[in-house]
Amino acid sequence: MRSASFALFALSILIAAPAEATPGAAIKAAVANPARLDSDKPRDKYRHPAETLGFFGIQPSQTVIEYSPGGGWYTRILMPLLVHGHYIAVVGNTPRAIEGARKLIAPLPGGARADVNGFDIAAATMAKPNSVDRVLTFRNIHNLLMPEDGGAKDGSVARAFFRAAFKALKPGGMLGVVDHRLPEKADVTREQTSGYVKRSTVIRLATEAGFKLAGESEINANPKDTADWPNGVWTLPPTLSQKDQSRAKYLAIGESDRMTLRFIKPR
Repeated sequence: MRSASFALFALSILIAAPAEATPGAAIKAAVANPARLDSDKPRDKYRHPAETLGFFGIQPSQTVIEYSPGGGWYTRILMPLLVHGHYIAVVGNTPRAIEGARKLIAPLPGGARADVNGFDIAAATMAKPNSVDRVLTFRNIHNLLMPEDGGAKDGSVARAFFRAAFKALKPGGMLGVVDHRLPEKADVTREQTSGYVKRSTVIRLATEAGFKLAGESEINANPKDTADWPNGVWTLPPTLSQKDQSRAKYLAIGESDRMTLRFIKPR
């Protein structure tokens, strides 16, 4: 009985987890959408949106949470992609953050039904329980660990995020994480200042919340990034915090080395 249960669980992971970086026609069309901003497209070579969304198994009919969409780079791909689905932006649980997200998504083209939800840290909630197919977060976990960005040194805000994502997902649903990767040998305290986070930290936080690691990819890796820059990840493009100092060097390195992980909520 025990081996049969394990086999069923393994099968559920294979069904929920798509093949490595295989974007479908709908994803390719959303990335190629001529309505995308011209200023967004140059970053495709660093962010690999088609391959990343393919790896996370995004389908047009899904309900998808994007946690902290920022300026909307991925939002402008996701909303047209989810033509038969439901897009939910999750932001800080304040009137200002919620209104800002509403203004972001209001003018965007796409057939997706779109909503904005607040992330309640105290209650560790971001949506109705067992209601979404995917939770995606792009370069945000490090913020949850940085006190100056609203995170906490003790990891409590990050833990609340993972618990909230777990609650929101349907059984068999997937959490997709992309973030700047801190080498495992680096001092862990650098997670609070550098913008980089260790792969082991992300996996530990997700596992504590109940997730199972269901796959990882080097789609967004950059071996040129040594993660030891004078102003952390913001030294590299697109921020280029050092301005003209060693600008050519940092442009040649490109954007950060990033881990791409997917986690499943067991059935």
